[in-house]
Amino acid sequence: MTASTSSSTEVEQPTPPPPDPRRTAEARAAFTAHLTSIGNSHISSLEGRVSDIHNNSAAISKQEDDVAKQTKKLVAEAKKHQKIADDAAGKLKELGDIQNWAEVLERDLLVLEETMRMGEAGEEGWETEEVEYDVEYDTGKAAREQGKGRSGKQSNAPEGHDPQ
Repeated sequence: MTASTSSSTEVEQPTPPPPDPRRTAEARAAFTAHLTSIGNSHISSLEGRVSDIHNNSAAISKQEDDVAKQTKKLVAEAKKHQKIADDAAGKLKELGDIQNWAEVLERDLLVLEETMRMGEAGEEGWETEEVEYDVEYDTGKAAREQGKGRSGKQSNAPEGHDPQ
């Protein structure tokens, strides 16, 4: 029984007919066309991007060159401006020195002017008269105590001031 059972379960499957070469060629051509179509759609979008990248790269290179040239020009201009600024600073320093010198001279002249004014006005302590002293100490001391010299004029020397 077992032998009969196994033969009945085995059903012979029909063998597929051999493929039609014309139909296989058509399928292969359709599949290749489909893949080419998909590739072309992706390639066309990528080609545009690649073209843009190359164009942008060239533009960026040109801009880099322009920036380098402009930077060199700016460095030269900055050096010129720095030289002008240094010259101006030196002149301002000289002007400050001249102003300081003029202020010192002005102060000195004011002191001289005030000294001359005080001398001409005869202010106390500035105008002196000759006081004659005797050879003897007591006579000179007596003349000083009286505040008068032999000429009989009043001395303008401040008190406590010993003209000797």
